[in-house]
Amino acid sequence: MPPPTTTLHPNRRQTLLLAAGAACGLVQAQSGPGGFWPLLRQGGCVVLMRHAQTEPGVGDPPGFTFGRCETQRNLSAAGRAQAGRVGEAFRREDIAIAAVRSSAWCRCTDTARLAFGRYTVWPAINSFFQGQGDSGQQTREVLETVAALRAPVNWVLVTHQVNITALTGEHPAMGELFLTRADPAAPGRLKLLARHTV
Repeated sequence: MPPPTTTLHPNRRQTLLLAAGAACGLVQAQSGPGGFWPLLRQGGCVVLMRHAQTEPGVGDPPGFTFGRCETQRNLSAAGRAQAGRVGEAFRREDIAIAAVRSSAWCRCTDTARLAFGRYTVWPAINSFFQGQGDSGQQTREVLETVAALRAPVNWVLVTHQVNITALTGEHPAMGELFLTRADPAAPGRLKLLARHTV
């Protein structure tokens, strides 16, 4: 038996289509190269990058440990290539990054190394998925630290979806870059200026 169908009133259908169109327009505007790179060149920005694409799975296998990548969920071949493209884009655009900080998870440190060739592990951006860390304390530490950034300095933080969502209220795809700045008017969040995927 075919599934039941729902008929929308024309006005309701038009409203939904307009809303969907507006949302798509927002995503395109945020993702377009005309916004991301010029804003980043202004400086004083924090680029939040979710680690690149991984092998299938959620979280990590039971009993994973830091420092032993074979016990973790790691980058796939596509993710390693994706991280490399991010680095190529930053070099092509001639963007200076003062600091690259990474979560201790191998999928983050590998992303940072392949994209930027350097990183410093920062426990404040370690994953707190399923209660692994202290989401409130870690998020506050990040917000308090980056609030002092001023142009022309830019930072990159390579971290996890849960951390980026706590900082911005938005959900990044794997390998997606969020361009943000501290906003004195909203000290509990980083202001999302643009987003970019390679």
